[in-house]
Amino acid sequence: MKYTSATLGRVFVLRLEDGDVLNDTLERFAEEQGVTGALAFYVGGVADGSTVVVGPDAECRDGVVALLHSLAGTQEAFAVGTLFPNAEGKPVLHMHAASGREGGATVGCTRAGVSTWLVGEVILLEVSSAQARREVDKSSGFELLALD
Repeated sequence: MKYTSATLGRVFVLRLEDGDVLNDTLERFAEEQGVTGALAFYVGGVADGSTVVVGPDAECRDGVVALLHSLAGTQEAFAVGTLFPNAEGKPVLHMHAASGREGGATVGCTRAGVSTWLVGEVILLEVSSAQARREVDKSSGFELLALD
């Protein structure tokens, strides 16, 4: 385990509108506001056809291949994630969501494309002074959290 300490900075309350793409919207907002680290909470609806990563393909032996799942029908969702800059200094959100409809549920990473249905509420807690960034991991190809 590695760790770094940080302090709580600004707190943002956001209302996402119908069709806003979760990761794109939060990353753009963070860049506009100069947020270099944050914890994000989402609650609201997700649109039919939104796509989540539901795990690596266990059959693939040549590397990590993401399994994608398209959500059928509008669903209720909540999510939590972290936001830190990549090597280019751009904010990158890593968020996992649980969503469901009529008793069925899906859990996955939102990076494949989750869109808001009607309205989504986000609380973004800025994490200041953390020595954290996302670096490309050679074995997986993913931008993983790295700490100084």
